[in-house]
Amino acid sequence: MPIAIAAAKAGGPEVLHEIDLPTPAPKAGEVLVKHNAIGVNFIDTYFRSGLYLWPVDKDLVLGSEAAGTVAALGDGVTGFAVGDRVAYTIPNGAYVSERVIEARHLVRLPDGVSDEVAAAAMLKGLTAHYLLHRSFKVEKGQTVLFHAAAGGVGLIAGQWLAAKGVTAIGTAGGPEKCALAAKHGYAHTIDYKSEDFVERVKEITGGEGVHAVYDSIGHDTIAGSMNCLKTFGTLVNFGQSSGPYLDFKLSDLAVGSYTVTRPVLFHFTADRAYLESAASDLFAMIENGTLKINVNQRYPLAKANQAHIALEGRKTTGSTVLIP
Repeated sequence: MPIAIAAAKAGGPEVLHEIDLPTPAPKAGEVLVKHNAIGVNFIDTYFRSGLYLWPVDKDLVLGSEAAGTVAALGDGVTGFAVGDRVAYTIPNGAYVSERVIEARHLVRLPDGVSDEVAAAAMLKGLTAHYLLHRSFKVEKGQTVLFHAAAGGVGLIAGQWLAAKGVTAIGTAGGPEKCALAAKHGYAHTIDYKSEDFVERVKEITGGEGVHAVYDSIGHDTIAGSMNCLKTFGTLVNFGQSSGPYLDFKLSDLAVGSYTVTRPVLFHFTADRAYLESAASDLFAMIENGTLKINVNQRYPLAKANQAHIALEGRKTTGSTVLIP
């Protein structure tokens, strides 16, 4: 019988508890996947806390990325076979030992990408992909600011930006995290605990500002992020780890004819062609060594609450995975 970690109700890490689930059987178009590794992300804490709308009344099974092995196929499924290694990213349901999932969400893993790396890279790597290729398509020679540069998405994005010839400025909390970001492609790092990131960006850019800011922090940084933009710059807000930013007016954009976008990964991955193409790009970059995925924290699935405490307490770097 599969086990799952669910949030009994909206709240802190203490609401997470273990529940038993009925043994799943795939229906037409579905695949049964036995999980080998599960990614942990801030979006999990957003759902757990109630910041994001729940699709169920109680016992919400969290988790938006995982990797494992195909255990059974439903009728009509093509392109996969029992024993294939696969990975996926969809909202919720991944904090389980095994699950049934629609085949359209799965991608096959190449030999050069381990289950742990895939579980750590699907959501975060595909997020970096759409940020840099769709939300604001970076070009060689540009300069951008990326908040939370030592986090899972930040470390992937820094390497990808460097490979594209983009000057990346990263913010992180403390000298150790800044040093880690610097090792992963960031030309400049800013310790937001001891430095004013707006002033430092102006100093680094000679007062010009940056072409784009990638901001997953929200409340604490949005206003400053906009002050870092050059004329016609773009603010990409893709998260709110410090809470939502509520003091925004369209007229704020007139200061520099700015563009602001609030993209969501799952709107991109709903397009099967994009999912396959982006995953192929991501896996190729991992296999050729351009992207190094740092799985720096591992917890048993049953200890998911501890993983949440560490993540929200900003005690983590790189990626965190749960092991069933």
